[in-house]
Amino acid sequence: MDTAVARSRLESMLDDLDRSIAILRGESPERDSSPADAGAGLTAHDRVEAALDSLERHRRAVAEALERIGAGTYGRCVGCGRPVPEGRLEARPDAARCITCQSAHDRSGR
Repeated sequence: MDTAVARSRLESMLDDLDRSIAILRGESPERDSSPADAGAGLTAHDRVEAALDSLERHRRAVAEALERIGAGTYGRCVGCGRPVPEGRLEARPDAARCITCQSAHDRSGR
């Protein structure tokens, strides 16, 4: 993947993630002090927190991919150093690892 195209896609993704994070932070439900609604409030709060966690992890991955572009290492697996397949980068421009290293990373529990 051309790094200029990748940079553009990643910057767009970063903008979208920042907007989504800001919206969720603004809509974060307050925990209700009413005992009858405590379970419902906790569930809504937990869902928002889980969504924020996921978005923030994705944002970090996108920011790290932009750093790799700047360092000239974009498209190389951070695990083994081999090229990340073009199709993988097309599907996930923030991919840091080849499929083999990503599978091993996922199995190890990150």
